[in-house]
Amino acid sequence: MTYAIDPELAGWATAIPEFSFTDYAELRAAEQAALSQAPPRRSAVPLDVHDLTVPGPSGAPDVPVRVYAPSGRDSLLPGLLYIHRGGFVMGSVGGFDAEATRISAEVGAVVVSVEYRLAPENPFPAGLEDCYAALTWVAAHADELGIDTERLGVGGESAGGGLSAAVALLARDRGGPHLCFQYLGIPELDDRLDTPSMRAFDDTPVISRPYGELSWDYYLGEGKRGGPAVSPYAAPARAENLSGLPPAYVTACEFDPLRDEGIAYAQRLQQAGVSTELHLYPGTFHGSTPYVPEAAVSRRMVADQHYALRKGLRVARPE
Repeated sequence: MTYAIDPELAGWATAIPEFSFTDYAELRAAEQAALSQAPPRRSAVPLDVHDLTVPGPSGAPDVPVRVYAPSGRDSLLPGLLYIHRGGFVMGSVGGFDAEATRISAEVGAVVVSVEYRLAPENPFPAGLEDCYAALTWVAAHADELGIDTERLGVGGESAGGGLSAAVALLARDRGGPHLCFQYLGIPELDDRLDTPSMRAFDDTPVISRPYGELSWDYYLGEGKRGGPAVSPYAAPARAENLSGLPPAYVTACEFDPLRDEGIAYAQRLQQAGVSTELHLYPGTFHGSTPYVPEAAVSRRMVADQHYALRKGLRVARPE
């Protein structure tokens, strides 16, 4: 199928190497190789960055996290639990170090990035419970982290966006930490794979319907996706009640199989009385921003993200 991809992105869309999501071990190895050659972290704002482990879910291993905080702060800052993307089976704190660095520096927030367990070795609910355990630890140690608990949010993109939505549901239903905001970037939310965009986009750049099928099979276990027993904490699109959730910012890309589930979730949040902002970016494909960061639409998406985070976490815009 031919797609009207933004001209600044179109050349890259055809040049992106195809990868087989069936060999996730090879993809993880490729990420680690790339990390070993990555340049040192750079930030226009001095940051204090350190790695530590926090208590995991009951009976499970501790959870590694990386904490980013603007240096020299003299007052409490907002906090963001950041959950990386990767289809539930890939990605790492190190792999998304640049994104977490940028958010902490540009937004002026303490960012806690979570190294959650990955599927298929650790299927649902392992990764989600790791993220929730990290959230509860952050809330309990907010003073030493320099975080204002009234300005604590959760956010991520793709699978990280889906996990962020699920963490918000858990926090509401377990009476857990108060969240003031949820950032759901191009979120992966629905295992039923029955939206118009998911049915239509079987050859789009970066991800397509076959990717979605494998992703959910890895996360839930073979033969479970689309069935009646899937938990709404695994696939938040299945949640019947979205009331009482924190204000949300949701993004969607035009040529992305996940487009319609993100739009539908944003609409349902709004209908449930949750203040929600939705941005659909024409001409884009899933994860196009990192591939062509200098494209006008990519710069706009990043600027919009920072604005949304500052607004959601109630941060005064720097002069």
